[in-house]
Parts: sequence; C-alpha cells; structure tokens
Amino acid sequence: MSSATTTPGTTSTAAPAPPPAGSRHVIAVLVLVPTLVALALWAFAWPAARTAPRDLPIAVAGAPAAAAGVERQLQREEGAFDVHRYEDEAAARTAIEDRDVYGAIVATEHGPRLLTASAASPVVAQLLQQAVTAQAPKGAPVQVEDVVAAPPGDPRGAALSASVLPMALAGVAAGAVVTLLGLRGLRAAVALVGAAALVGIVAAAVTHSWLGALTGDWWTEAGVLALSTLAASAAVAGLAAILGRAGLGLGALTVVLIGNPFSGVASAPQLLPEPAGAIGQWLPPGAGGTLLRSVSFFDAAAASGPALTLAAWAGAGLLLVLLGGVLRGRQSGGRA
Repeated sequence: MSSATTTPGTTSTAAPAPPPAGSRHVIAVLVLVPTLVALALWAFAWPAARTAPRDLPIAVAGAPAAAAGVERQLQREEGAFDVHRYEDEAAARTAIEDRDVYGAIVATEHGPRLLTASAASPVVAQLLQQAVTAQAPKGAPVQVEDVVAAPPGDPRGAALSASVLPMALAGVAAGAVVTLLGLRGLRAAVALVGAAALVGIVAAAVTHSWLGALTGDWWTEAGVLALSTLAASAAVAGLAAILGRAGLGLGALTVVLIGNPFSGVASAPQLLPEPAGAIGQWLPPGAGGTLLRSVSFFDAAAASGPALTLAAWAGAGLLLVLLGGVLRGRQSGGRA
C-alpha cells in the first residue's frame, strides 16, 4: 500500500483528472459539427449570395465612334466588365468561339447587336441580354444571336453543372475505398486509374448518350470526366497515404466542400466573389467543369489550362500514393 508524502511546510495539490473518454468525444462532436456547418455555409452560401459580374470578359465591335460609346456605358459599372475591342463582328465571333470572351456587343447604325454563347454560361448570356437591353435607347430593338448555343437537351446547362458534384463524390469515394481496403503503392494507383476510367465511361453514357447535355466527341468527353475523377481520387488517396486517415478528411474537404461551390460551373468563375472564382479553377471540380465545356461545345478551345491543372492533381496524387507505399513497406520491413 502506498502513501503520499509531503514536505513539512508545503501543501500537496493533486493534478485535476482528465475528463473521461466519453466526455471528450461529446465535446469533440459539439465543437466539430457546428464548425463544419459554418464552413459549409460559408463555402456554398457566400458565393451564391454575392453573385455578380467581376471583370467579365466581353467584346465590343463596330465603327470606332459607336463602339466607343458602348464601351463607355459598360465602364460605368466599375469592375463589372473587362472590355475587349475588335474591329468587326467577325473578329468578335471568333473571340467568342475561342472562349476569349463570353459575348459581344456589335455597334451598328440600327442599334446594338448582341452575340452570346449560352454554351459557355446560360447565366452570363441572360445577364448580358438584360444589361444591353437596359442601356439601349428607348424603342431601339436589340438583336440577340446565340453564337454557341447550349444543346437542346440541356438549354439551361443544368445537367452539366449538376455533373460536377457526382464526379467529385466519385473521386472522394474511390480514394477512400482504396485507402480503407489497405491498397498501397502500385496496386492502389492501378485501382484509382481503373476506377476513374470506368466512371468516365458511365458518366459520358449518362450525360451525352442519354441526357443529350454534351455534344462533343464522346470519347474525349469520357476522358475528361475520367481525368476529373482521377484528379480528385488521387488527391484524396495520396494525402491519406502520407497523412493517414486524416488525409481522407482533408482531401474530401478540399474537393467537395471548397472545390464544388467555388467551381463556378453553374454560373461562371467571374460571377463569384474574389478570390473564390480563381481558387475554384485551380481545384479539380472547377478545372473539370471548364474543360468539359471546352471539349463539348468549343472544339477544345482554351482547354490547355484546365487540362494541365487536372493532370497536375492526378500526377501529384499518384506520386504520393506510390511514395506512401514505399514508406509503409520500409516501416513494415523495419519492424520485422
């Protein structure tokens, strides 16, 4: 039997006992759940509540005097539009088809003529039509032409924008399953690539063949959908391979909670508050949505940037998966 001893003249103070494990778990839930809700509301509600044009690329074409007047009207809304000047309507059309601008206002003797591209963003096309109609002289008709129209099967772009979240969830799920099943190194990388390829084929069959929401080359679209999935799944599995199961949470938060609402696929990156739109284009959902629009509707115009972004995520994630497999193998060998 042991007894506590004290030095004469001193007072013995026992350290407070830590709360039991059950209490710590309750406290963790009470702190974590409201924090995640606040983060989710910030990520999803903030961009939605602050949607407005910010340096939205738009073209102005026509005779210098008339075009200058249109440009001055657009510049009155400070920071809303990034105006590009073109000599004539043909040059403005080319800029739209190359995804340099979202639309163009052509100044003519009979009033403004508006060129839009609902395939790039139905929301922006409608916004431009409202802005030009409001600025046109009273009684002057505004001719509107949709240069690159959204497909009849998805005129509002709802199916395309709705496909971003399933691709992100598929990627997170694949990365989590590979991790939880204990696959490592080359086996994990092969599983991730194979799963992404199958997801791309299934997604193309649904969005292109069934819904008619995509109109480009079928296999190219399947490849983009597969690459989008692989970028997410490899990132999740790679973080988990290095950080353990905490990497699963970090990867899921990055891809789904930040990447999805910041993607701008439902509207346009330039309509989101800064820097949400820019951040979204550096994450798999935003880059994947932009690349899918390019290959499906614009003959792969402006596709190199988002393609490189997705390839970087996929390559870095797979490299971490392989590295994690090597490190785990050395640790197992050391224990033996």
